[in-house]
Amino acid sequence: MSLEQVLARIDAALPEATDRLMELLRIPSISTDPAFDADTEQAADWLVRDLQSLGFKSEKRPTPGHPMVVARHEGAGPHILFYGHYDVQPVDPLSQWARDPFDPAIEDTAKGKVIRGRGSSDDKGQLMTFIEACRAYKDVNGSLPGNLTIFLEGEEESGSPSLVPFMKENAAELTADLALICDTSMVSLGVPSIAGQLRGMLKDEFTLHGPRIDLHSGHYGGPALNPLREISRLIASLHDDAGRVTVEGFYDGVPEVTPAQKAQWADCGFDEAEYLGSVGMSRAHGEAGYSTLEQQWARPTIEINGLWGGYQGAGSKTVIPAEAHCKITCRLVGAMDPDDVRRKLRAHIEARLPTDARITWDNNLEGSPAAVMNTARPEFEAARQALSDEWNREAVIVGMGGSIPIAGYFKEILGMDAMLIGFANDDDAIHSPNEKYDQQSFHKGMRSWARILDRLAR
Repeated sequence: MSLEQVLARIDAALPEATDRLMELLRIPSISTDPAFDADTEQAADWLVRDLQSLGFKSEKRPTPGHPMVVARHEGAGPHILFYGHYDVQPVDPLSQWARDPFDPAIEDTAKGKVIRGRGSSDDKGQLMTFIEACRAYKDVNGSLPGNLTIFLEGEEESGSPSLVPFMKENAAELTADLALICDTSMVSLGVPSIAGQLRGMLKDEFTLHGPRIDLHSGHYGGPALNPLREISRLIASLHDDAGRVTVEGFYDGVPEVTPAQKAQWADCGFDEAEYLGSVGMSRAHGEAGYSTLEQQWARPTIEINGLWGGYQGAGSKTVIPAEAHCKITCRLVGAMDPDDVRRKLRAHIEARLPTDARITWDNNLEGSPAAVMNTARPEFEAARQALSDEWNREAVIVGMGGSIPIAGYFKEILGMDAMLIGFANDDDAIHSPNEKYDQQSFHKGMRSWARILDRLAR
């Protein structure tokens, strides 16, 4: 094929591609609200028909929840699986939208044209960049590019309850040489990015019990054990003054960032002052000795997400509470084992319990390990070069501070590495009112996938 012809076709067909995206955006596929079940089904049907029109063998597969869309095209070259999701977040608060969330439109802004509407960035606009790249390839060559499976989920925004069972039941069909995920953003405006690692997540929660009942602070203040005071001491013991976690063995399995990674991250366009200043901070408060990006992408954390007890109402009540409560999350990196970290965290706290205190743990909370991709695979460098060619600047392989479960599931269940390549921007307002997707992201996203598919095929 001629890559230049495919890119020219993408440029010429941008209005038609935008119209198709608008049609999909008009379908209110809110997966978490049963009132929109029929609409979510309609979005799956729309995608099945569109993929069939391109020559994919495309089907809507039932699950206990919303259906999966699976499309297959057998061809030469490595087997590539592309993942996206067609469901969207609720639109609340509706009053803060400047227009109907499901009446999408092209708008002019100070930064250029944007596609405004719910799902434009997360994830309909993103998944359509890949489908439109396939369409342009077929228009030019008469056939689809390579050996492809497209796997689209309808429950990503509602916890993906059907995803793992479906993947296990259809593992043979879904297993490929490499997965591509388009549900992420660029590290900075105009800086194409491939995520090579994502932090895992561990949740825990405990209650610290003290006196048998709430006590009058005049009668018992002094001699009584105060669970709020003691839980504060326990929480404070989790970190030293430099922000390092003090739990014994917590850093087992944590790799250091390589000099090559540090060099790439230093040149990725990240604006630390803007990142911190946008939320009212003047400096990073994490583990000393590590940059802000290292703290966000490559270092594990223990965070206190909730701490409460005693009287919560208006005015004052002179009470020593009978119990206090704490919610904790840990972000995990490298080879950290969630079960092992949970044992060490609990042992640290239980070893410091005072006399007359006891602790109960919530045992219904799960954890997932970090997803670390083999970025030494030649496909990563091929994709990086393709992105660099399209965006006219060096693409970077980055980490991600959050967790995207599907990447871990591909690794754990199907034994596949995944490349996470997205074209969203941090100001796209995903999950918020007035969500948008830059028209440049949509246009250059299509061109980027065409270049990536061309390089992967070779």
